[in-house]
Amino acid sequence: MSKKAYLILENGTVFEGTSFGAEKETTGELVFTTAMTGYLETLTDPSYYGQVVMQTFPLIGNYGVIHADFETDTPVLKGYIVREWCQAPSNFRSEGQLDAFLKEKGVPGICGIDTRALTRIVREYGVLNVKIQYTPDFTDEDLQALKAYKIVNAVESTTCSEIEVFEPENAKYNVVLMDFGAKHNIGRELNKRGCKLTVVPAHTTAEEILALDPDGIMLSNGPGDPAENTGVIEELKKLCEKKIPIFGICLGHQLLALAQGGKTEKLHYGHRGANQPVKELESGRVFITSQNHGYAVVSDSLHEGAEVSFVNGNDGTCEGVNYTNMPAFSVQFHPEACGGPQETSFLFGKFVKMMEEHKK
Repeated sequence: MSKKAYLILENGTVFEGTSFGAEKETTGELVFTTAMTGYLETLTDPSYYGQVVMQTFPLIGNYGVIHADFETDTPVLKGYIVREWCQAPSNFRSEGQLDAFLKEKGVPGICGIDTRALTRIVREYGVLNVKIQYTPDFTDEDLQALKAYKIVNAVESTTCSEIEVFEPENAKYNVVLMDFGAKHNIGRELNKRGCKLTVVPAHTTAEEILALDPDGIMLSNGPGDPAENTGVIEELKKLCEKKIPIFGICLGHQLLALAQGGKTEKLHYGHRGANQPVKELESGRVFITSQNHGYAVVSDSLHEGAEVSFVNGNDGTCEGVNYTNMPAFSVQFHPEACGGPQETSFLFGKFVKMMEEHKK
């Protein structure tokens, strides 16, 4: 028999639904993603640390669970909200059901929610903290505690614990990837282009990275407030002085800007999904991209030597930076896709070319 579950918003609004996945109460920051496919990549994206994720697409789980599509081994999101979850997946690659997977991983879910109405609330009021529980009752003290919830130590909670090496046959370049909560496909894209990849924890010092003699440095995606990572930012400042090619994605993009004197700001409700338009300023071309972030680099805060390269087609926020004072560039969106369009995968080629020129 299905058990009722309730979504309590910090403004006191209550949504009634049905429990699925793990049966436990949870509190997190409510965000929504507009992706129509790629729910497995969403569930396993480390950038959702501390968040309760809502899918705006109404039917989720129809192609089951496929481990080869995971972007990390274990989900770190706090909860999962869908309009309807499919109990009988149909796909030749399917290895199980979504409900069983969420139970195994300890992720509580709630379905039967009017996700359209909930999305409109988030768009109007901005990011809200929410709680999934199994009674509609709450007190003023409960709401105050809900409002006080804050995501902290996000990078420390999602980075790798030790150095890992991934080396393809005939590797030509030595790349160090600073793991702030990296998606697996960043490494796959680099391996495909002849890069030996050494993945290091976020707290690795500049001296330790330089001792690996990298041809290039990759700054990964990750969760949380970028400005919280003061130690990482200080190490990035040292690495920038060495003029080694650097490529930053998402959180890596934000951290690189902070290391170069820029600022970041929290967005009203962020950009999450596989259909986000970005405009390349040099060519005027618009690309459809995959994104997952709640913070953005403030374009006007960038100093001399940093030029905005891409802007968001919806709100004009900074989506990329080219650095003229060093061999480095970064983007806010995800050129590795997974899930999402692959229109901007050429940026990995740009990074490889930058390393090739630096080696001459």
